[in-house]
Amino acid sequence: QVQLVESGGGVVQAGGSLRLSCAASGPTFSSHAMGWFRQAPGKEREFVAGISWRGGSPYYADFVKGRFTISRDNAKNMVYLQMNSLKPEDTAVYYCAVVNSGDYAVADYWGQGTQVTVSS
Repeated sequence: QVQLVESGGGVVQAGGSLRLSCAASGPTFSSHAMGWFRQAPGKEREFVAGISWRGGSPYYADFVKGRFTISRDNAKNMVYLQMNSLKPEDTAVYYCAVVNSGDYAVADYWGQGTQVTVSS
């Protein structure tokens, strides 16, 4: 099983940028599609972005298209989420996840999350 640890969250002003990282451990990381999800206070967890095991076929939720970029480095067992043009509504706990290769919105397991706060 892959273990996931997110980092890179913090407080940023609206319009700013953050880069989230997800360190994965386990011998099968490079065979899994990966994704990012988020959960804002009082809301359900929602899909943000997903990427195939090879690093291709990125897919994004409409509300982050053009602003966020997901990437991975299988040699380093890392997944990233570059977040630009951040908005206050992007404030949430962000989770890295192993996801279903046929449906990135379906997660098999999660990391512990990292808090992102965007101030207006």
